[in-house]
Amino acid sequence: MLAIVIPYYKISFFEDCMQSLANQSDKRFKVYIGDDASLENPSAIIEKYQGKLDLVYHRFETNLGGTSLVQQWNRCIALSSDEEWLMILGDDDYIDKNVVAAFYAQLEEVCELNIKVIRFATRVHELDGTYSKIYTHQKVEKSTDFFYNKFFNRSRGSLSEQIFSREAYLKHKFRDFPLAWGSDNFAWLDFTNFGDIYTINEAVVYFRISTENISRKGYKDEIKNEARYLYFTLIIENFLLKFKKEQRLKLLFYYEQLIYNLDKASIYFWTLMCMKFLSELEFIQVIKFTRRVLIYQFKKWNS
Repeated sequence: MLAIVIPYYKISFFEDCMQSLANQSDKRFKVYIGDDASLENPSAIIEKYQGKLDLVYHRFETNLGGTSLVQQWNRCIALSSDEEWLMILGDDDYIDKNVVAAFYAQLEEVCELNIKVIRFATRVHELDGTYSKIYTHQKVEKSTDFFYNKFFNRSRGSLSEQIFSREAYLKHKFRDFPLAWGSDNFAWLDFTNFGDIYTINEAVVYFRISTENISRKGYKDEIKNEARYLYFTLIIENFLLKFKKEQRLKLLFYYEQLIYNLDKASIYFWTLMCMKFLSELEFIQVIKFTRRVLIYQFKKWNS
């Protein structure tokens, strides 16, 4: 069975989220709502849907999302029972009426392929009320390809459109980056063991951009950049060989620019990058990289 977990905090679009669940053509799911000690009481909406959904609501006495969104996700998941599959749906996002039906229609093939992460097509509900195109993906895609494509603006993804196995979640959990920025991206690498993601393009999950969500541009960019630094360092240090060679080089160049932008160049950074270029047999790149580092340091000293 499927558990749909909603970490609740903002009421603005919560009813849209709940109505989309009540509209599902296939009701084989249970909803778990974890209220992060919100100041916006959702009880009227909860009561409205009690008879329409198999629903569990729990209000936590302390706010956790303000310090760790990942820990809030974890305690919301802990409200669930023994459902084999989990979906974390944002309280401002919503789904097509056939999402659950499409999930069960493809589940047999997913299990045959031993895939642990499923995603749906997505559409962005923009801040001005307009909609993006529908983003689709190839039916089976390497999680490393998805990660790479997302960071070079060839794809998009968020937490809400993913369904993942409880088994994979319990084995790996979410990495606790600041603002949970990138925690979902890294989870799909971890949960699949850097393997495949299965896509259902026949149903759409709507991801909402609003003045209240952390994905909006300009919101805590310094913290987001710090999170990006942490998880890219993890990739470069430990998992670079999971990617294709042409991807590895571009990831190294991306990481280099990130380090410069965040003013984090160091002897360790130079050593790490030289080792990675050498492991790729890119000897000329070692020389070019060293020259770039020296130019960067010279400009910094003279600024």
